[in-house]
Amino acid sequence: MDNDQSLYRMLLQMDGRGYKAYKDILGSYQFPFFVLKVDYVQGDPFAAPSKMRAIVDAKVAGFPPELYDSPSRAVALRDYLTRQFARAAFRISSRRGTGRSGQISVAKLGQQVLERTSAFINSEFVELRFTLGLPASGRTILGRQAAEMLCQDIPQIVEESLLYKNLDSQAISTQVETVEDADWLRSELGEKGLVAFVPDGAMLARYSGADDRPAADALPFESPPSLRVQFHCPNGGRISGMGIPAGVTLIVGGGYHGKSTLLRAIEMGVYNHIPGDGRELVCADVAAVKIRAEDGRSVAGVDISPFINLLPRTKAEAGFSTRKFTTTNASGSTSQAANIVEALEAGAKVLLVDEDTSATNFMIRDRRMQALIAKDQEPITPFIDKVRQLYTDFGVSTILVMGGSGDYFDVADTVIAMDNFLPHNVTAKAAEIAAQFPTGRTKEGGASFGKITQRVPLPQSLDPSRGKRDVRLKVRDVDEVAFGTEEIDLAAVEQIVSSDQLRAIAAAMVYAKQHYMNSQRPLGEILDLVMADIHSKGLDILTPFPQGDLAACRRFELAAAINRLRTLEVRS
Repeated sequence: MDNDQSLYRMLLQMDGRGYKAYKDILGSYQFPFFVLKVDYVQGDPFAAPSKMRAIVDAKVAGFPPELYDSPSRAVALRDYLTRQFARAAFRISSRRGTGRSGQISVAKLGQQVLERTSAFINSEFVELRFTLGLPASGRTILGRQAAEMLCQDIPQIVEESLLYKNLDSQAISTQVETVEDADWLRSELGEKGLVAFVPDGAMLARYSGADDRPAADALPFESPPSLRVQFHCPNGGRISGMGIPAGVTLIVGGGYHGKSTLLRAIEMGVYNHIPGDGRELVCADVAAVKIRAEDGRSVAGVDISPFINLLPRTKAEAGFSTRKFTTTNASGSTSQAANIVEALEAGAKVLLVDEDTSATNFMIRDRRMQALIAKDQEPITPFIDKVRQLYTDFGVSTILVMGGSGDYFDVADTVIAMDNFLPHNVTAKAAEIAAQFPTGRTKEGGASFGKITQRVPLPQSLDPSRGKRDVRLKVRDVDEVAFGTEEIDLAAVEQIVSSDQLRAIAAAMVYAKQHYMNSQRPLGEILDLVMADIHSKGLDILTPFPQGDLAACRRFELAAAINRLRTLEVRS
């Protein structure tokens, strides 16, 4: 193995040569206290930056084994190391020439603690994966600047961020223990008959819609006494807060009093958060899925008949069967119906719904409208008539923000009123109002929810190729994937929080097609197999060589991406 001095001399000798000469540095280099691996070298200074790894012997790194002796703790520590490397790289690296020259970076990080491929730690080594823009002027190598980056800047960043003796041991312990407690809480919800938990003292409000950091003036959360539950966490000890029981829960209240803020916190409660976020111990069932209307999305062969049936004859004759509903331009109501059925197909156990992002005609049809428009002229069975059946037939709970229709009092198990961001249990009062002012509406849609049909995706309809490239994937922020020649719009899939997740989703689609789509397996089984492989072998199975820009995704967001591919074809 070459060493850092030979790499330094090699880079100096490249000064002034054409950019492609950088390819010669591929390989491994022994530095005084770590190994630098150059896995991929970019083709020009404007291309995606080069991919590298810093590997430190575990004895040199010096991290106590108890900090990573469980999957939960290891993920928390890996996240911490990634953040430390990112901070040091941001401070030390600088622009050096054309294009991306001089940039040293790792995964783009938010408030969530995700399993990532950016960092690894075990009893043998600590590994940090990063990208580096090799410097050039135009397409001419700046060899001396490259030597400074690789042989001076990188060692300094590694020393500051990957050696335990140089880090804040208390901050590390706090993050590891916080994440472990959150995972433990999430695993305990079912034992208490809960689908979500919001601790007393949590800070739920965010800085802005575009900034997920906690708001400076956020009010601490305080549970209503009647909904307060207690846990004894492995590290933090006794904790109390509001438990949301299984069943149908309404979150009501006036405008701007915190209804959607509470739902958003629960929606993000499927993930862990860094200390100081304010939502560190807000937890939701791992199978909780946010549902909304999504005008214009494509739908492939979804049985939406539990919600929409008896289409007008002209529609039915045009091929719009609701048992195998297919369209490239769904309406608000048909898209929301498809989103629910697809989530159930993927295994969702909790639906999270906000009336503000729902189709009005999908959510409610009141007595007066029923009197004016006969049922045989209205193909939509509103959600109000299916939400309880989802729980009684399939054990699927719903948490619903509802500020505009008290008709939902009739089907709710729990009603939480938000008043100036503080919750109150008004279940009994809502029941009294429902008894005092009966709606008089007729229940629609039959006595049961209906069948959840598993579809079989056809592998030939997933084509990631473009031109001469067998696989062409590109991610734009957290809401769009270029998959071959197709663009998948995921803007309405609100539980994707990182572009690295989106990158993993795109790669997992290719992996699913290559390994498990055979025109026989239903989508649910394909998701089981892909997620099992990722769990047992890691995210690296999704890419041809190690890269640090993947983050764990859930089966529900993977299914959402597959379902929104406009070329998707299925059979039932």
